[in-house]
Amino acid sequence: MDTLQKLDILGASADYDICSPGSQQTGLFPTAAGRRRGIPGVYQSTVSRGQKLALLKVLFTNVCEKDCAYCAFRAAKDGVRTSFQPEELARTFVDMHDAGLVDGLFLSSGVAGSADMTMERMLQTVEIIRKTHRFQGYVHVKVLPGAKLEYVEWAARLASRLSININMEAPTAGHLAKLTSAKDLDQDILRRMRWIAALRDEDGLLPSGQTTQFMVGPAGESDRDIMRAAAWLYRDLGLSRAYFSAFRPIEGTPLEGQPAVAPQREHRLYQMDWLQRHYPFDEDELALAFREDGNLDLEADPKEVIASRCPEIYPVEVNVAPLHLLLRVPGIGPVSGARIVAMRREHRFSTAEQLRKVGVVTARALPFLTVAGRQIKNSPAWYCRRAPAKRHQAEGYQLSFDF
Repeated sequence: MDTLQKLDILGASADYDICSPGSQQTGLFPTAAGRRRGIPGVYQSTVSRGQKLALLKVLFTNVCEKDCAYCAFRAAKDGVRTSFQPEELARTFVDMHDAGLVDGLFLSSGVAGSADMTMERMLQTVEIIRKTHRFQGYVHVKVLPGAKLEYVEWAARLASRLSININMEAPTAGHLAKLTSAKDLDQDILRRMRWIAALRDEDGLLPSGQTTQFMVGPAGESDRDIMRAAAWLYRDLGLSRAYFSAFRPIEGTPLEGQPAVAPQREHRLYQMDWLQRHYPFDEDELALAFREDGNLDLEADPKEVIASRCPEIYPVEVNVAPLHLLLRVPGIGPVSGARIVAMRREHRFSTAEQLRKVGVVTARALPFLTVAGRQIKNSPAWYCRRAPAKRHQAEGYQLSFDF
C-alpha cells in the first residue's frame, strides 16, 4: 500500500476524532503527481484563542487491540488495516505543509501491540517533524489510554496540545463499563489527564493545553452526567476544552442497531458548555436548563430555558441592569453586554434598533428586557408561550469513582 492509499484510509479513519466543533474537511488539493483529487484528512479547525488552521488530521494506525463497542476499528471488526512508518508520515506532513496545504497536525491512533509501543512510534513521527524538519507550528497529539508517564512527558515536550478521550468513552466509570472491558476510567484515562495538567502547570509546557472528547449517547448517559463531568475537568484539571460527538451506529459493531443521536443534542451540549465557561451562571442556575430526565430540551436554547424558569428576575431594565445580570439575558453576550454598559454612560437606550446595533439578538432578548421603562414585544417566542417552571435546586452529584 503506498502513502496516498494510507492517507486515504487513515485520514478518513480520523473523522471520529474532533479537532474543533463543526470542523470541516477542506476538499481538493494537488497530489505529488500534479493531479487534483479529494484527499481525506485535511480539516479547517479553530484551535486556541480562535486561531483558524488547516490541520492534517490522521491516524498513525487503524490497527487496534481494544474492544470498544461503538468503534469502527475495534479488534473484532473486519476491515482494511494499515499503518504509517514514522519517517513516512513525517515526510507526508512536511511536504503538505511546504505546499501550503496544511498549517498543523492532529495525530491520533488505534492501539497496536500496546499503548506504549504505539505512542513511541507516534512521537517518533512528531520528533522528526520538530527536530529534523524544524517545524514550530501547531501539533495536537492524542495520548493513548494506559500510556506510561515517560511517553506522556515526551508528548508534552513535543506537542502544542494533548488530549485523551474520556469519551469516545463515557462520563463515569459505570457508563464506560457498558462500552468496553479494556479501559479503566480512573487508572487508564484520568490519571493521564492529571499528569498532563501537572506538566503544564509545573513545566510551562503545552501552550494550547489539554482537551477531551465525549461520545454522546451510546451508554445511556444524560446531558447532566456529561456536563457535570466536564465541569469537574475544567475546575480541577484545568481542561482547555471539551468536545462532544453525537453517537452514530457503525455496521459490524455491537451497537449497530442502536439509533443515532440527534445532532441537535450535540449542539445543545456545546451551548451549555459555552454558558458554563463564559457566563456568570452558578451551578443552581445551570441546573434549570435540564429536564427531569437530566437531558436538555432539543427545541430550546438552554439560556432561554434558564431565563424562562426565573420569572422573579425578568424583565430587567437594560439602562440600569449590571453586566452580570445582562449576561443572563438570552440574546446578550459578553461583547454586546459590554457595549451596552459602555454606551449607556453616554445615552439611554430607548429602541430595539439601538440594541440591534450593539449586537443584541433582539428577537431573543426583548421578552426579558424593558427598554426605558417599557417592554417591547415585537416578535413571538417559544418562551413567552410557556408557563414558567418552578425554580429548583441542583442535585448533589457523585461520580462512581473518587475525583
